[in-house]
Amino acid sequence: MSSLRETYESLNLEPKPIRPHILAAATVVFGDDYYAGRRETINLSGFVQLNKWPMPGFEHRVDEKGHAELELELISAPEVGIKGYSYELDDRIQVLSNPFLPNTGHVRQIVPGKNFPAEFYIRRFGILETSTLRLAHRNVIDIYGVVDGIPPYKKPLTGPYLGSPRGDGPFDVVQAPNVVRGTTLPEAWYPANDDNEPVGITPTVFFAESAGPCMSMLVDPSLIMQVSMEGSVQIEVDGRTETVDLAGDYRKAAGTEILLFGPEKHDGQGVLAQMARVAMSGQSNLLGGRVMLRASWPRPSGGTLGEGTEDSLSRLRFPSDLHIDGEFELVAPEATLYAANAVHVTGKLSDLEATGTELSLVGADSALLSADGVVKARLTGLKLVMRDAHVGETAAVNI
Repeated sequence: MSSLRETYESLNLEPKPIRPHILAAATVVFGDDYYAGRRETINLSGFVQLNKWPMPGFEHRVDEKGHAELELELISAPEVGIKGYSYELDDRIQVLSNPFLPNTGHVRQIVPGKNFPAEFYIRRFGILETSTLRLAHRNVIDIYGVVDGIPPYKKPLTGPYLGSPRGDGPFDVVQAPNVVRGTTLPEAWYPANDDNEPVGITPTVFFAESAGPCMSMLVDPSLIMQVSMEGSVQIEVDGRTETVDLAGDYRKAAGTEILLFGPEKHDGQGVLAQMARVAMSGQSNLLGGRVMLRASWPRPSGGTLGEGTEDSLSRLRFPSDLHIDGEFELVAPEATLYAANAVHVTGKLSDLEATGTELSLVGADSALLSADGVVKARLTGLKLVMRDAHVGETAAVNI
């Protein structure tokens, strides 16, 4: 049967907001000189609110060429915010929608009369907050992507790119379906006044056009674990070895975030796990100062929880084995180092509260490479212990 008469009315969308979990990244250049500043790709996550047609105030229309379109709005206020941890700032950052400017857009048919694939577009006006800074930008950031559903959930454990580039850019970005990205970049961020207006002509940071150009994707986990972590990483540099103590507090958007996907989320059996975000800091003599272990943005750190045969999350029996193929990076004072391969970390969860669980590297270690592929060190050991945790179906709001 032909679908040339489709409009979004056929989806029977409910007149209420969608509040999905979001995985995002931004490559930030620090300072007032875009060309000389140091780049850092910061993994972000949280939950957002999408208001949309058929909620009051939002329209559905069909243009003269037959393209159907529905209106939507993105809300990311403090209680529904996107946050991560910056090595350069040694602080939590949070990206919010500017409440004084509309963050509106649409889902629009690419082929007239066919609902999907569709163009997803948002005019983004953001606020960037840290413990000491509040920043705003002057120009709109146009967010585009191609989606195949509403909500446009990304398949569990899949990456944001069509490929796995190494480094924090600059390089060309080719995003996967159901991943959206800022296209009007770079964009400068300035100190903001009480009305969220940028002040002065000297920027504080920039959002770069690569490697994580204000990218985001919606995921649909069964459970979200935000966990403070302590532990250590063992590295080898020029034949010398060092054990670096690490720690990160989930209340500051550090530690780790682990997403659990029951079989109803991935059309299979068992519970999938993803270490979506990691930020643990310590001091290294061999690498010249403060270092931070982080999870790769291009390459997901995926794994499993349980026996792999469960038909729902509630069928997990404890203690239960957690396996993660960790795609790690080590940010250091002179350069960021990228693990050449995933390292397998495993441990036993006594229950879903997670506190006290120990994860250790088992099996092959990994070379740590510069962005251009030169071996600079080796990651030879990793021990992580879960401490305080927030576990639930939605991410923790700000404390």
